This record gives sequence, C-alpha cells and structure tokens, in this order.
Amino acid sequence: MYYTNFVSSAEGYFQTVICNSPEFVHTAINHDLHYISWDRPPRQHPRTITLRDLPRMIELNVPFARKFGQEHMVVMDKIDRDLLGRKNGSFTPGGWCVGENCSDVGDPTSLRPGAGALRLRAIMARLLANQTGQNYCKV
Repeated sequence: MYYTNFVSSAEGYFQTVICNSPEFVHTAINHDLHYISWDRPPRQHPRTITLRDLPRMIELNVPFARKFGQEHMVVMDKIDRDLLGRKNGSFTPGGWCVGENCSDVGDPTSLRPGAGALRLRAIMARLLANQTGQNYCKV
C-alpha cells in the first residue's frame, strides 16, 4: 500500500521488495542500469532520447534506457540493427530463433545467449565484483 499514491511506483517497487527480503537484501547493487537524459535543471520527466544521445548511451554500457518517443523510432531501429543484430523487424537471434531472419523456430526451451546477453552478463559481473560486501539497503 505504500506506493499506492506514487506517480512512478514501479521505479522503486522492486528495490523495496529486495531490500525487505532477507534472502535478497545483500544482492542489491548501487546502479540502476539505465541511461536517462535529463534537462538542466531537471523537469518532471526525462528528455526523449534522440540519435545524439546514442554515443553516450553506448559509452555508458548500460542495458536499459528511457524515454523513447514514437517520433524517434529511428533510434530504436539503430539499436536493433547495430547493437542487437536484428534486421527487418525480426527477433533478436538466440537459441530458439533459427533460419534466415529467425524464420524458423528451433528448440523453444533453448536459451543460448546472444551478444546482448553476453554484454549484460559482463556488466553484472563487473558491478557485483566491485560491490562485494556492500549493503545498499538502508533502514
């Protein structure tokens, strides 16, 4: 009920659950894994990401970003093509996606990581290694 009247309750919900769960309290890291471009001074909502933001977003090496607008689909198309290896609206290649442009379904239970998943694993390993023994959940 705590988040009932919050504007962006989803942005703090999972951190709250993790920090209040004895099983997961020591797994919190001090990084939100997002690229967000704010106006200066910040407004209530972040700026819409454009192609000008892409080099900085890639340099920061974070797996998530916001906010994307319908009028800036060219940014999403470039991310799909250049970072995720997707072409012509296809699925991201992986273990169950086979054939030219993922035209055939292979083993639907196979989860062979693609390049994006390997980058995410490296990011998480680096973040976890740098924060061993830290407790970011404060009372």
